[in-house]
Amino acid sequence: MELIASASTETSRLFIELGAAIIGLAFLARLASKFGFSAIPLYLLAGLAFGNGGLVPVRFGEEFVRVGAEVGVVLLLFMLGIEYTGEKLIKTLRTGLVAGCTDAILNFAPGIICGVLIGAPPLAILVLGGVTYISSSGVIAKILGESKGPGSPEEDLVVRILVLEDLGMAIYLPVTAVLLTGKGLIEAGLAVVVALATVLIILSVAVRYGKRISLFVSHQDDEVVLLTTLGLILLVSGIASGLQVSAAVGAFLVGVATSGTLAERAGRLIAPMRDLFAATFFLFFGLQIDPATLVVALPVAFALAFSSALTKVASTWWAARSEKMTHEAGIRAGITLIPRGEFSIVIAGLGVALEPRLGPIGAAYVLTLAVVGPILARFWGVRPRTRNSSPIAEGP
Repeated sequence: MELIASASTETSRLFIELGAAIIGLAFLARLASKFGFSAIPLYLLAGLAFGNGGLVPVRFGEEFVRVGAEVGVVLLLFMLGIEYTGEKLIKTLRTGLVAGCTDAILNFAPGIICGVLIGAPPLAILVLGGVTYISSSGVIAKILGESKGPGSPEEDLVVRILVLEDLGMAIYLPVTAVLLTGKGLIEAGLAVVVALATVLIILSVAVRYGKRISLFVSHQDDEVVLLTTLGLILLVSGIASGLQVSAAVGAFLVGVATSGTLAERAGRLIAPMRDLFAATFFLFFGLQIDPATLVVALPVAFALAFSSALTKVASTWWAARSEKMTHEAGIRAGITLIPRGEFSIVIAGLGVALEPRLGPIGAAYVLTLAVVGPILARFWGVRPRTRNSSPIAEGP
């Protein structure tokens, strides 16, 4: 009886804490909506205030919230994926190679230079370069999702660069993880082969069998469509993650495989879950940061944030100009890509054992751009969408 009473008390506490957290998120979303800006910075600051070392530390159901946060990221990327057809994705990969390489070169540079200046070991320098390279798919997908109505000219470029960066992570992450364990180039090469093979297999299935997958998922009952779609998203994301490929890439490619009228229907059903779990992701991200560890790292983090924001805008502007887009469109796209987030934290975590300063520097850096980025995007990012244009240029 005592065990039952204890379990009941624990369940009651968990429900109360989660309920209070969700109501708090709803209040922040309402506040952001009233003043016309993104709720993302408010979610992050709430996590910072109520996490370890915050103003009012609260112990949430940590495992539940962590899993919910990871689900939020994959749902955000699935919703981006349904705006693409397989043919459109192939075209993007073919035409976006130059933009992707420029993005990588310019945005690795701030982290590498910073690593050299602070005297970090060579592998830690490589890790810091990865931290500054990749934009946050989760934050930016949320920013794009908050635009009302469908489509804007520069949004295609933003999504294309996000996809190329996430695919680039399929190579970078396994190689870096292997090198940090002290293994040689052979093991690193095998990790790359496995990662690339996984991406190619999932991409091939998405392109060749997208219509068949859509027929399998499609059903007259919304409940069947919702459960089947969600199951496929989590299944493919889990397989991709297990093979050292980003779960976000797996979710994105599931979205690509979802075509035709099913894409619109699945998007409508998944959207409420995306909003809930995405808010959970940003809250969880803030909860993991101890404000006390940020103070010493702030000068380096601010310098890194400023320099990498400039390089992100510069690389995106150059990509836009090479595709005959206007100067203004390139700058708007670059500003939208400024936020860093989930990948940068994962990458920084890889190198903490080798260089302890990477933890607080990475956290302060990401928090700065995850808060400032959406605010800049709100005023100077991609244009508001128009009713008669599509979410992704030449999309389905």
